[in-house]
Amino acid sequence: MARVSELPEAEKPISEKFRVAAKKWAQADSAAHIMEEMKTTTLEQMKTKLIAANAGMAENKAERLVKASKEWEAYIRKMCSFRSSANFLRQEVEYQRMRHREWVGANADARAEQRLSTGHA
Repeated sequence: MARVSELPEAEKPISEKFRVAAKKWAQADSAAHIMEEMKTTTLEQMKTKLIAANAGMAENKAERLVKASKEWEAYIRKMCSFRSSANFLRQEVEYQRMRHREWVGANADARAEQRLSTGHA
C-alpha cells in the first residue's frame, strides 16, 4: 500500500494537503517571528560594532548610521519577505480548510438527494 506522501497530488486526501500546508506555514511563520523578535537585538549588535570601530561615537549617531545602512535595509526587507511568505502560506491553509468544508457539504447534499429520490425522507 502506497504512503499518502507518495500519492500523486490530485489523489492526496484533503487532510494530507492541509497537513503539508500547515507545516509549511508554521515554518514560515516561525522564521518571520524570529526575524521580528531579533530586530532590536540585531540593531543593538550593529550599533555596538560601529561604536567599537569608531571610539567616542554617540549612540544616536550610530543608530542613525546603522538604520541608513544597506545591511539594515537588507535585514528589514528579509524580515518583511518572511512575513509575506508566512501570510501567503496561511491563506493556503485556509484554502484547504474551505475545500474540506465544501467536500463535507457536497457529501451531505448528495446524501439528502439520495434519500429524497428513494423516498426515504
